[in-house]
Amino acid sequence: MHRLATCPGLDPPEDVVLVEQPGADVLFLTSAGTDISCLDASLPSYPAWNERIRALPLSCLDHPAQLDHYLNTTAQAAHLIVVRLLGSRGHWSYGLEQLQRWCSEAKQRQLIVLAGTADQSNELHGLGSCSAELADQLSALLREGGIDNMGRFLGALEALLEGTPPSPDNVAVVPCPDPMPWDWRDEAGAAVGIVLYRAQFQAGDLALADALTAALRKEGLRPCLLWVSSLRNPAVQAGVHDLLNQQNAELVIAGTSFASVQTEQAGLGSPLWDRLDRPVLQLLSSSRSRAQWLESSQGLNPMDLSLQVVMPELDARITTRPCGFRDHLQTTGPLATAIPCLQPDPSGLAWLAEHSRRWVELRQTPCAQRRIAMVLANYPVRDGRVANGVGLDTPDSTARMLRWLADAGHDLGSGALPDSGDGLMQQLLSGRTNAPEGQHRPALDHLPLTTYQKWWTSVPESARRLIESRWGPPEAACDLDPNRGFAIHGLRFGHVVVLIQPDRGYDADQIADLHSPDLPPPHRYLAQYLWLRCVHQTQVMLHVGKHGSAEWLPGKSVGLSDACGPELALGAIPHLYPFIVNDPGEGSQAKRRGHAVVLDHLTPPLGRAGLHGPLQRLEGLLDELVEVRQLGGQRARVLEQAVHSSLLSLNWPGIPSQAEIRRQPELLETCLDQAETYLCELKESQIRTGLHRFGVAPSTEAADELLVALARPPRQGQPGLLQAMALQAELGFDPWQQDEGDKLSEADQTRLRLLGGANCRRVGDGCAWLEQQAQLLIRWIIHGEQGDGLAEPFRTWSRKDPCLQNLHDDLWPRLNGCAAAEKEAFLRGIQGQRIAAGPSGAPSRGRPDVLPTGRNFYSVDLRGLPTEAAWDLGRRSAEQLLDLHLLEQGEPLRHLALSVWGTATMRNGGEDIAQLLALIGVRPVWDGPTRRLVDLEVIPARLLGRPRVDVVLRISGLFRDAFPQLVGWVHQAQSMVAALDEPDELNPLAELTRQGGPQGRIYGSAPGAYGAGLQALIDSGAWESRADLGQAFLSWSQWSYDGAAAPSLDRSGLEQALGRVQVVLHNQDNREHDLLDSDDYYQFQGGLSAAVEEVSGARPQLWFADHSRPERPRLHRLEKELDKVMRSRMLNPRWIEGMMQHGYKGAFEMGASLDYLFAYDASTDRVPDWCYGALCEQWLSQTKILDFLKGSNPWVLRDMAERLLEASNRGLWTSATKDQLLHLQQLVISSEAQIERGSPIC
Repeated sequence: MHRLATCPGLDPPEDVVLVEQPGADVLFLTSAGTDISCLDASLPSYPAWNERIRALPLSCLDHPAQLDHYLNTTAQAAHLIVVRLLGSRGHWSYGLEQLQRWCSEAKQRQLIVLAGTADQSNELHGLGSCSAELADQLSALLREGGIDNMGRFLGALEALLEGTPPSPDNVAVVPCPDPMPWDWRDEAGAAVGIVLYRAQFQAGDLALADALTAALRKEGLRPCLLWVSSLRNPAVQAGVHDLLNQQNAELVIAGTSFASVQTEQAGLGSPLWDRLDRPVLQLLSSSRSRAQWLESSQGLNPMDLSLQVVMPELDARITTRPCGFRDHLQTTGPLATAIPCLQPDPSGLAWLAEHSRRWVELRQTPCAQRRIAMVLANYPVRDGRVANGVGLDTPDSTARMLRWLADAGHDLGSGALPDSGDGLMQQLLSGRTNAPEGQHRPALDHLPLTTYQKWWTSVPESARRLIESRWGPPEAACDLDPNRGFAIHGLRFGHVVVLIQPDRGYDADQIADLHSPDLPPPHRYLAQYLWLRCVHQTQVMLHVGKHGSAEWLPGKSVGLSDACGPELALGAIPHLYPFIVNDPGEGSQAKRRGHAVVLDHLTPPLGRAGLHGPLQRLEGLLDELVEVRQLGGQRARVLEQAVHSSLLSLNWPGIPSQAEIRRQPELLETCLDQAETYLCELKESQIRTGLHRFGVAPSTEAADELLVALARPPRQGQPGLLQAMALQAELGFDPWQQDEGDKLSEADQTRLRLLGGANCRRVGDGCAWLEQQAQLLIRWIIHGEQGDGLAEPFRTWSRKDPCLQNLHDDLWPRLNGCAAAEKEAFLRGIQGQRIAAGPSGAPSRGRPDVLPTGRNFYSVDLRGLPTEAAWDLGRRSAEQLLDLHLLEQGEPLRHLALSVWGTATMRNGGEDIAQLLALIGVRPVWDGPTRRLVDLEVIPARLLGRPRVDVVLRISGLFRDAFPQLVGWVHQAQSMVAALDEPDELNPLAELTRQGGPQGRIYGSAPGAYGAGLQALIDSGAWESRADLGQAFLSWSQWSYDGAAAPSLDRSGLEQALGRVQVVLHNQDNREHDLLDSDDYYQFQGGLSAAVEEVSGARPQLWFADHSRPERPRLHRLEKELDKVMRSRMLNPRWIEGMMQHGYKGAFEMGASLDYLFAYDASTDRVPDWCYGALCEQWLSQTKILDFLKGSNPWVLRDMAERLLEASNRGLWTSATKDQLLHLQQLVISSEAQIERGSPIC
């Protein structure tokens, strides 16, 4: 396929079109469209160049085939090629290599490589044939821009063509004002700063600037536009700061790409914006045409996403809407290329101007008049599950926020404020809710149908048509009160409202809804947000806690239109979002699709699970048995039987029966060894010991434990805390890298006994002693206590040791500063002030730099993934899985299914993708200086030394949105493997390809949709068998993303690919949560399992990989992971008592974990019977816990009893006794009665 370079609005990398352009002496290839515009504007002043130079955007040569064709055609007549690259060498490594080869093929050829920004000069300017000094000068001319400097640039090229280097005077830059004010007027209104690239002005491309300033003036604002060369220049930063500060600008709109700081320096702050201390909105301009953008489910292309969204987030810029689109002049002219220009988009500009006005009004409104909305998520739609927020005591946090607002002078009415989270929930659930049982209660207000209909006429026709196709016209809405309108659910405190987020509208009676990944929001959902804008006149809105549903509504991935679901709901109200710091992916979704400012918060307190109840008694029996054996006592046989009986009563995994031991006595020793090993693993498991309260410091004990968790991983070449303690105590084991079940050496056992560590036989025992000593060490070093019980090596440890200095001077201040920083961020955000940027990630996985919290977190630069560290871990994890499968099955693994999430990829640098590449036998190739991925290479079969694995990848919607380039790399890798000429037994994908089988290997949900399809089915109970769940997963996952310009529906290909799968694998990259803390694990791994079983008729093996310690990846069966979570957390009094400290939300968490356990069982049939019985006995039959549930959340108590009854009715819990079932039925009845009495929370 051929297409001229002059065809406007195309995206060659997707179309892979070949450029046909007439030749010339000079070819100018550039990443910056403004270079071409400026050159075109300059040519009338230099007519001699009209037929001697051609220009082309580098994007037209992204694909190797495009560049090869261009060099073999157009470039053959050229004597000089100039390349100006925005980015590093790794952004276009193949192109630079081929241009160097072109230059070397003839003596008369010259190549000049120029950096788009000064900080890339050293890397790029030595790659051409001219001197680096001349390249510096030419680059400076283009950066300065303008017709005069372009003339000097052309003069320098002329001199080079004549063989005489230009004189320094002839390439000296003609300076232009930088920054340069433009169209400043003496007019009324709050000042709004605008920062745009000066190159647009110099190219005469002013339409967007004119339209933007006009839109702001229409909103009563006073635009102060500055043209700049770059925001990386300290002198330019100083000028921008001084000019905008003099004008007392309330807000800044930035239309520049990148950030004002380098990525590696972003954690230190953004000097320009930190000093100016104003909110900064990011104006988006698409490099596509408006027509392409409208047709695209992606919205912004990967380059725009990276340069205009991801990198500006390092500056804490607020993502907005596309306001300009790349168009082209229709005449080709002497440059033989289309001349780019930015065309303003009236709809996007109107939204941006309104959003700007709302930010200004928020900043200028006195506290007593400020109108605030706080929205609490509610899913599933039950009264026991209101105020969802991962890791957060959302009710308590919200109640505290209300009191902070009152203390700061906001109007919260004359009534008493709730004094606790339970008090807030008592009031909230006394009114109307989303649950059917709450529909009869009084609503806070109603939005009249006439108000809604007036707004409805302004909604784009495409959106109206989509919504009415499912929900009918507004007047026919099923949840409309014909007399009063749409009900609003929530509470009012003066000028502040607390609302329950409306439900998404999944109707269990409409099975199509449950199988619809792109279900549009119902009218009442949109009506409640419209009520905020039109009736309450909300000035700032908060969604409290991860996460609500608005940012997940159907629509474009990023760069939304006014027909996208989030835009329809949220409008242009300033949006704050308290969000857990370890979830950059879903937080980024709120930022990019909901224009949110994140207020990140600390993780819940973390601690060692320890041993409890029967597990503790089992450890005691094992200790006694070892002691008796050492002393040669007669009770050894009795103790062996006691241990074995205890294991049987505990339903210990893999324990042989008495009969098996009688037949094979050696099994007993294996059994005892396995029991002791697993006890150590359980004891050292990291669990949540409570929930976080926003703006509140953990208790001293919890903070100390969390500090140990932060200090445990090694970092920056220094050992972790426990490693350093082991070295200080002269112990030989490594508490970070060795398995807990490894046996300690005799020397270490002796040394630990001398230091006071009794009964330490395994590494886990040694770790437990070190953990206890670490707590004492922290009390001594941080809190100044006496250090009673601290072992002598630690008492004499120098305070100047790097480990202790790091603990005292860095980690503790970071952790201790979180509470105050979170509260301050909340109050600043409410006042419309800027929230500084900060990194995100899992603090306990070696990322203490994400603390203190209270910042507007950013994620990773997507161009750098997968990282080399991710490849190292992914490769080792893949090898371990292959070895385990071969050991268990006796044959190599051939077909595997893997799910990958956007959040985990942002946290870990792409470990899942690296693992996939390792499994299929493909190696990443990184650029030398930047270490960014630039290519892939197949590992030859002789070096690989084993068969390749055929991997089916199920990507999440967030992964699709955030990492389109990784989707492309995976597709490229799979295609390379499929094309190899290798024996069938070594390459199953190539074998299938030769047989004409389907090539699809990357699948996900529908464009613009999210999820895996199981949650609504499980919550509604509208399923009969695992086959139904498998079918739902297939329906939600049938879109192929195998590198095509647009995803395609490919149900048949998905079914054929999954039909061969032997293993379903899921990875977890941190231990700040577990697989029963979230519905995502069962939806993706359980859904994949059910789908494989449905299409193949065979149950796949389910594997779980623990990557929380990169130095020591662990893989085991899903069954073990479920067992481990049950014993270490769900049955652990430590966790239960921690939840009981959080009232309604703590009970909520308990109910959620039971739901996820049930759902995992429903989708995989891997949960053993004893789990249900244990929960029935230890949760719902204990007076203390029952009283807590009745007093704090009787809805959850009822739901848990009903869920256990459902498990029994569906045959998942087959060993339930009649007494247990009767007890559960009575709990349902008594809970219902308590709820109906109307005062359920004590």
